[in-house]
Amino acid sequence: MPEIIPNWHPIFVHFTVALLSLSVVLFAVSKFVSGSLREQWLIVARWSLWFGAAITLLTGLAGLDAYNTVAHDTASHAAMTEHRNWAISVIVLFPLLAIWSAVSVRKGRALGNGFVALMLVGGLLLLSTAWHGGEVVYRYGLGVMSLPEADSHKHAEGAGDHPHGDDEAGTSKDGHEHEHDAATSVGDSHDHAHDSTEMDDSTMDFSGMDEGLDEGHAAHSDTGDHAH
Repeated sequence: MPEIIPNWHPIFVHFTVALLSLSVVLFAVSKFVSGSLREQWLIVARWSLWFGAAITLLTGLAGLDAYNTVAHDTASHAAMTEHRNWAISVIVLFPLLAIWSAVSVRKGRALGNGFVALMLVGGLLLLSTAWHGGEVVYRYGLGVMSLPEADSHKHAEGAGDHPHGDDEAGTSKDGHEHEHDAATSVGDSHDHAHDSTEMDDSTMDFSGMDEGLDEGHAAHSDTGDHAH
């Protein structure tokens, strides 16, 4: 068994879902067509049912092994048990329908509406089983080796960096805080500059201006004396 796969159940279950779903659909829609197309669809429907029912037995055995061996907690155990209970109905019903179909073909009898109705019921049971199986994996993480942590990374073909998950909200929040801090810093710088200007005006030395006035007054006096 490859390390990446916890057991054989994930492999077999895809064949079960695909083959049995195809069989249900073809048996149902064949009631609305006629001629050679109807015969061809019924042939495919029967073979899909037979192969699907056979592999479903293997899927059930692999699922039972997974149920008893995969690591889980209390919540995932409840979900896994519900998935198992739905699966039991599928494992019982479809092999019986496959036997019914094979016997009818052997005896040359046509399958009636009752058979098609049971196939539709089986399809609903299969859908519910698959849904609960998906929850076991994607909601509770059973059989998953690791879960990714959201971060910023670069995609191929120059997609560029972009945030994932909480990083986006964090980036937006941090960006807003940085803008607020920058605006506050600008305001503080303006206040400091204004205070510095007031301090320079209040402490300015006017002694040089007094000396200039004295020299101008002396020059004016000399000019007046020369004129006289």
